[in-house]
Order: sequence, then structure tokens, then C-alpha cells
Amino acid sequence: MKYEGLSPRTRLLRWGLFGLALTMILYATAPQATGLAVDWVTSHQDSLPWYATRFLGFLAYGALAVSVAYGLLLSTGILDRIAHRVVSFTLHQDLSAIAIGLTALHGAVLALDTFVPQSVRQLIIPFAGPYRPEWVGIGQITFYLMIVVYASFSVRRRIGQRAWRLLHYTTLLAFVGATAHGLMSGTDSPAAWAFWAYTLASVAVAFLLVYRITLSVANTARPVARPGARATAPVAQEFQP
Repeated sequence: MKYEGLSPRTRLLRWGLFGLALTMILYATAPQATGLAVDWVTSHQDSLPWYATRFLGFLAYGALAVSVAYGLLLSTGILDRIAHRVVSFTLHQDLSAIAIGLTALHGAVLALDTFVPQSVRQLIIPFAGPYRPEWVGIGQITFYLMIVVYASFSVRRRIGQRAWRLLHYTTLLAFVGATAHGLMSGTDSPAAWAFWAYTLASVAVAFLLVYRITLSVANTARPVARPGARATAPVAQEFQP
């Protein structure tokens, strides 16, 4: 697909509308929200680490889900109409880094929790913790898989595009592990909003994966162009996850 992008003529209008909307929201909600936040923190000081790790866990899961979905969109070439592939690839990489950072904070804050005390060893070694060790262990392994996949970005040219792409597919395994970890070890999982968050993220990733596979099969089934014939430009492979 040819890069088209957004018209530069509307840039000022877009940013102006965004700034106006943000200012109106802050003006209407900031004072009351700040007061409620201060009152809540004052009355829940002892359980702040537990609330913080739950919040960071959902943020990490959201960042991972967006990163996986963005990578699948990138591999199909859909994003090429609104952004350069190099820019999209960099953003995909940054989302992966954000997911890893939030996951690390999610685990680190647990060391401060007094309700379910855990040592550094238990936080690092899978299945060694006291709380639902099987499902927490899956989350720990998922974290290490995320690190391996992210590290592969820096060695992509050394190991080759094919090997890097095969290694990159473990991101899907990490997403499945993160989903299982959240559903089975998260105390918020029974809540309707948490259930729908996991469900919508999983459905979106599954849909994009099926679409990506269908597109790949369709491209493979196409007849090979005759020598000298002008072939349609395929989606660039260098930055495909």
C-alpha cells in the first residue's frame, strides 16, 4: 500500500480540537477528582501496594495487547496508508518496551505488599511464590518471553529475517500466558469490567491473527508472475513481525 498519511492542512485543526477537549475535561473534573483521590489514598494507605500492582497489571496487559494487535496490523500492511513502515515498526517496538516496563513494576510493587508477603527470590523464580503459584508462575514466564522477544529487535539483522520472525511469533504465546495469568490469578477477574477487558482484547488479537493467516495463505496461492512481467509490489518484509 502506498503511504498517504493525514493532510498537513488539518494538523493545526486536529491539535487545536484535541487541546480544547483536554482543557474542558480537566477544568470540569480535575478539582473533584483530586479531592476524591486524596481522600481515597488517606483511607487506604496500608493497601496501596496491592491496589498499585493491580492497576499496573492491567496497564501492562493493555500495553501488551495493543503491541500484539499493532504488530499484526503492521504485518498486514494496513497501517501503511497512514504511517511510514519504519515509524510504525518503531512504535510497535516502543509499545513492547512499555509493556515490559509496566510488567516489571507490576511485579516489583508486590515486594511492598503486606497482605501476601513475597521475597525477591519468589518474585523472580517462576512457581516459587505463595499466592496461586501455578498461574503467577505462568505470568513470570510470560514476562521473560516478552524480554526475549524485545531483545530480538537488536539482533534481527544478525539472526536473519526468517529466524527473527519465527522468534517474534512467541509474542502470541506471551499474550496467551498474560491472559491466563490475569484471569486465573487476578482478584479483579470476577468483575464484569475485567472479564470484558480480557475478552475484547483476546477477540481483537484472535481476529487479526486469523486475518493475517488468511492473507498469507491467499498470497501464497497467487500464481507466480512470469519473467519480465511487472509484479504488484508486495508488503515490505523487512519490518514485518
